[in-house]
Amino acid sequence: MKRLRRMTTLLGVCLVAGIVVGGCTPAASVGGSGSLRGGGSVAAEGSAAGSLSQASGPHDAIDAGAIAALDTLLATPMQAAQRAWDSSQEARLRSQLGIVEDYRDEFVHGEKGSEHQRYIVLHDTESLGSASSIVEFWDNNNRGIAAHFVIAQDGSVVQCVPLDKIAHHVGFGDTGHNEFFGTTDESRDDKVGTTPIGSWARDYGMNSYSVGIELVHVGGQGGYPEAQLEALDRLIALIDAHYGFESEIIDHKAWRSGNSDTSPEFAVYLKNYQSSRTHDGVGE
Repeated sequence: MKRLRRMTTLLGVCLVAGIVVGGCTPAASVGGSGSLRGGGSVAAEGSAAGSLSQASGPHDAIDAGAIAALDTLLATPMQAAQRAWDSSQEARLRSQLGIVEDYRDEFVHGEKGSEHQRYIVLHDTESLGSASSIVEFWDNNNRGIAAHFVIAQDGSVVQCVPLDKIAHHVGFGDTGHNEFFGTTDESRDDKVGTTPIGSWARDYGMNSYSVGIELVHVGGQGGYPEAQLEALDRLIALIDAHYGFESEIIDHKAWRSGNSDTSPEFAVYLKNYQSSRTHDGVGE
């Protein structure tokens, strides 16, 4: 995915350079005889955007104002193309994962737009069962606690909170961690069902800036099946595509020390996810 994005960006840069100075794509290939496809000459486009300096060759200097103007003209279409690509990638990954959407109002605790998304927080359920049975347990517990996603050991995925909503999946963190992680305890989170746990863990802000993923697993009772890890790989890629950027990956105990999430069996995988966003450290 990263390689494809870089290639797409390079192609866009090359195309722009070809239009402006003939450095990548000859003008004739853009539309023939120095014209742009869809009508209008290169000179006319330059005039509309700002005057280009009289360049006699592909490496001559170009007026900075003209470049800025062309950037303005081209940025919106290029950004729209990137958004379309991200949306297509998200839809493809969602289809591959076969995500079951089981949204429940009691799990929603506020709004979380993309401007507030910073972290993906990984958890262990510390109980076994299907992804849907975990969601039912949360609901029956009647405390409003849930993560956005649950991944079962067979790789099946249930989503019970939309990505643009706050879920209560991390709770209070170590005192000082709001400053450390750049989070804020503010009014978007309704805090319904929360209970302070002591002066050592006063900070409460991570829910408002994160997506929570629960892995069905009990510490000390075996590893994480390949199907589950591969599903997590795809889910992280889906979240990246949804937002159009990569959120930092942490586990629950990074926010609140002493927490069991995730287990020691996950330590190597966590390092790989943080470096390559895949469980095997290979990347896409």
